[in-house]
Amino acid sequence: MAFRALRSAPTTTSAFSRPFAAAAAGARHFHASRPVFVKVGEAIPDLEVLQEDSPGNKVNLAKELANAKGVVVGVPAAFSGACSQKHVPSYIQHPKLKEAGKVFVVAVNDAFVMKAWADQLDPNHKSGIRFLADPAGEFTKALDLGFEAPALFGDTRAKRYALVVENGKVKSVHVEPDNTGTDVSMADKVLG
Repeated sequence: MAFRALRSAPTTTSAFSRPFAAAAAGARHFHASRPVFVKVGEAIPDLEVLQEDSPGNKVNLAKELANAKGVVVGVPAAFSGACSQKHVPSYIQHPKLKEAGKVFVVAVNDAFVMKAWADQLDPNHKSGIRFLADPAGEFTKALDLGFEAPALFGDTRAKRYALVVENGKVKSVHVEPDNTGTDVSMADKVLG
């Protein structure tokens, strides 16, 4: 009923009614998330926003991967069940990990949380995987791989994904269709 009432509301041309009219027009689109995220062939965002181990240690993945191959693994949350028990361990334990090049795990968390998580999952850091914080979600937003989950995670989080990168360009994209599942972004699907 509210939708019908919204549609039948009279339209005027006053400055105050324009935002309402725009909102009413947008109310008819019922998409949970739009599939517009990063595409094969696009460059990794050139941003100095990711942090490793502490807020002062900035990492730019565009520079890190400019002349290299690697994998960027995005996770919704450090220390969450699927991320800690299944997704990230699938990379740490994968026999082809070294062949993948530089591997980075990115989450919309702070640098201290990511360091603690890395120390828990890979205490001796033998895998070589680097854990990066995206504290304000800027890297995630630049890839268009964020989703809103206020009841579960608080604010914007990264969808679960993996990007295979060569010479700074995305070679393949593996994004979980439901944002948090553990299927298409697992190491066996990405690394073979």
